Amino acid sequence: MPIELEIADRIAVVTLNNPPVNAVTLALYEEIGNLFDEVGGRSDVNVVVFTSAGERAFCAGLDLKEFLAATVDEDPHRAAVVRKSFAQVRLCAVPVIGAINGPALGAGAVFASVCDIRIASKRATFAMPEINVGRCGGGAHMGRHLPQGWLRRMFFTGQPIDAETAWRLGFVQDVVEPAALTETAMTMARTIAAKAPLGLRMGKRSLNEIEDMPVEPGYEIEQGYSTRLMATEDAREATRAVVEKRAPVFKGR
Repeated sequence: MPIELEIADRIAVVTLNNPPVNAVTLALYEEIGNLFDEVGGRSDVNVVVFTSAGERAFCAGLDLKEFLAATVDEDPHRAAVVRKSFAQVRLCAVPVIGAINGPALGAGAVFASVCDIRIASKRATFAMPEINVGRCGGGAHMGRHLPQGWLRRMFFTGQPIDAETAWRLGFVQDVVEPAALTETAMTMARTIAAKAPLGLRMGKRSLNEIEDMPVEPGYEIEQGYSTRLMATEDAREATRAVVEKRAPVFKGR
């Protein structure tokens, strides 16, 4: 299977497994997006870890052989499928941690960008090489995280940045040795998975909604979500647990 799903302890692990370099076909774009919709709709999942199998690449981007066979007339439909897939990951109902184990090129870099948090192996690189194959890259997505100068350098040169540079720019939140990547991502996932399910989901929705808003109206929306959370059993349980100095027991309601 080119994409695999494992769920345990309220953590879903989604793994790209399309050897040799986890290139993405149009069908795989659809599978990825639909899987994130499915996982976000499950009551037994609080967080997703998005990673890949193999050591050659996290994701080398679009399958170029399939792209060469496509016609110009087909491109608007293909573009719509790709947009939807990226949106389904970015708007997944629960937080998504990207565990980037190698080069993330083109679509791979965009899939990393639509995760909420990115943890990179020291082997990871990030590139927008679309200009080399006659395409425009994912500037709208990558520009959410990168300064314009760096975005345009990557876009116009097609040259990658390494994991340490990505960390300095704020694109990546942690850089670790390759052998430590999985455990680092899972440790963070366990921390998130222990939080109130409704708090995570409303918080994710709130952050997505206010991302491009001015501060005051954005904070008003955030306060509205807080008021909705206040009416839930889990919110009261969270407060009681802090006061009583014990671990909370959440019921998802």
